[in-house]
Amino acid sequence: MKTKILISLALVGTLACSCSDFGDLNDNPNDPAAVSPKLILPNICEKAFWRGTGGMYAYKMVVQTDGHNTEQFYEWNRGDFSFYNNELLQVVKLKEEADRVGSTAYNGLYHFFRAYYFYNLTLQFGDIPYSEALQGEQKALFTPKYDTQEMVFAGVLDELALANEELAKAAAKGEQIQGDIIYGGAASMWQKLANSFRLKVLLTLSNKQTVGKHQVQSEFRQVASLPLISDNSENGQLQYIDQEGNRYPQFNAQWSGFYMDKTFVDRMTACKDPRLFLFALPTNEASNAGKAVSDFTAYAGGNPTVPYGENKNLVGAGQISQINARYRIHPTGEPTMLLGYAELQQILAEAVVRGWIAGDAKRHYEEGIKASFAWYHTYAREYAQYVTPQDAEKYLQHDAVKWDEALSAEQKIERIIFQKYCVSFFQGNWDPFFEHLRTGYPKFAHLNNTPIPYRWMYPDTESKYNTENVKEAVTRQFGENNDKITSKPWWIK
Repeated sequence: MKTKILISLALVGTLACSCSDFGDLNDNPNDPAAVSPKLILPNICEKAFWRGTGGMYAYKMVVQTDGHNTEQFYEWNRGDFSFYNNELLQVVKLKEEADRVGSTAYNGLYHFFRAYYFYNLTLQFGDIPYSEALQGEQKALFTPKYDTQEMVFAGVLDELALANEELAKAAAKGEQIQGDIIYGGAASMWQKLANSFRLKVLLTLSNKQTVGKHQVQSEFRQVASLPLISDNSENGQLQYIDQEGNRYPQFNAQWSGFYMDKTFVDRMTACKDPRLFLFALPTNEASNAGKAVSDFTAYAGGNPTVPYGENKNLVGAGQISQINARYRIHPTGEPTMLLGYAELQQILAEAVVRGWIAGDAKRHYEEGIKASFAWYHTYAREYAQYVTPQDAEKYLQHDAVKWDEALSAEQKIERIIFQKYCVSFFQGNWDPFFEHLRTGYPKFAHLNNTPIPYRWMYPDTESKYNTENVKEAVTRQFGENNDKITSKPWWIK
């Protein structure tokens, strides 16, 4: 992405209402009244690229010290289908308006955003409504069947292929995407993002040889030759502005009881990763002792497996680090990223290690780390001095980080996944959790009697209003009446 959002003066008004005031433009996304796609797209982008605290307890970056957090202890139960009722309905409306105005580019974005949301939904639940979903208005189909997870993933890959085709056509004829708050209207940049995301989806399926008609490894090789994100300037990220409704999500957040997790702090300290200084603050005890920001002994996290009262006592004693205040004192914060160059380089590194593509895994691995440091050097403001190119080079020489061809393939993958984990602080949503389910890395501490879940149970509303279809899906996947968070879905079997 450009480091500044490229928008016309006319679009500024659109952006001002695109997040919190979108309803003023179109209260009902199924309203047949025509609405320009450029008025729909900003809200879709804002929702898809938004990143918050979701998953950070589960993948051991933060702990709660003023109450019991169910995600921290892997005690969740049911998920929800809110994507169907909100974000995906807006995507459907984008398609309707794209067809009305005859836009190739908006059609490409329609396929990309559908793929993005269905990818996330199937990872959360397993089998989900896909082929018959979102047809309530047009076909009065309010109880859609559940497609198998394999078919959903196949559909996601099909949609991303269509996104590439449509966006390539749009770019070739110079079609500008109005209302684009990510890439300033450049269809070619969206094409690169869609292709890069397709590689991410394919790697998510590393436990499978085939997915429907898709050959996972050969398709990865083919997609890797298409236009991809080529540096940090092309990141798929949303940059915020100091304007009501468009500020950084954590700005002015009230972080009562929100502290660093020992798992994360210890791992970063062990390999002397200076990005820790950007994520956390020294403990009060360390600050009072005069320890410098760059002193790794100044940082400590809470144990994620003990009752919250124990960590609360340590907070009172000034012995647990808070999350860095920079996340809530700057109205524009840092951009939130759907997918960026640093992550893509690690995706390519893993593919080389697995033998899926030819290339230099070491080069991709190191390039991804350097890109992460460079990104924080740009956006971490007052902490930029800790993540210079020289700091990146020094970090790459640490024994726990350095690429060594003598390492086994599994050891190399563990290092790659850890680097993807490091760039997920306030950026990853649930991605690091799903990476753990796929690879086993990084390892997460948990109580012996509480295993790490594989999924979420289906929403109560489905049991009430789509009873037969959800029953069939549960029985097909896990056995009758076995809709449990510990039931293993197809993608990791």
